[in-house]
Amino acid sequence: MNHSLSPKIVSLPELTPLVDYWKSEGKKIVFTNGCFDLLHAGHITYLTEAASLGDILIIGLNSDDSVSRIKGPSRPVNDETTRSLVLGAMSFIDAVVFFNEDTPLELIKKVLPDVLVKGGDYQIENIAGAKETIENGGTVQVLTFLPGYSSTAIIDKIKNS
Repeated sequence: MNHSLSPKIVSLPELTPLVDYWKSEGKKIVFTNGCFDLLHAGHITYLTEAASLGDILIIGLNSDDSVSRIKGPSRPVNDETTRSLVLGAMSFIDAVVFFNEDTPLELIKKVLPDVLVKGGDYQIENIAGAKETIENGGTVQVLTFLPGYSSTAIIDKIKNS
């Protein structure tokens, strides 16, 4: 990744000292993750609500390979560089870091956020990193998705028009 495009897009080795610094400053760190392929009002509502839960918002962004494994070979529509630049442009997001696994468990274990956020109808026991976050004194929040918005629906609408 060309860091000159956005200093918020960092590797895990670059993120670790940032997290240490933010924690030393007493900042409340919020972490969420996703593909964030075609951003829509549901994503913006979710991300702004996640940001409101603390001082620092870190996004774990699925790599292109990870998105393809989870969503199918036609995804992502936007490559990881594009997706990370769009997220990095948002003033309420402090860092974007890629992960190539199907879940961000290893990333969450390194960050150990104060608040781990997921959207939708997840049960806390099914959220990657929830156990580790809670054991470290953090909390897990499940935010309600704004109904009627999905990247898949947008893709279907484009295909059918």
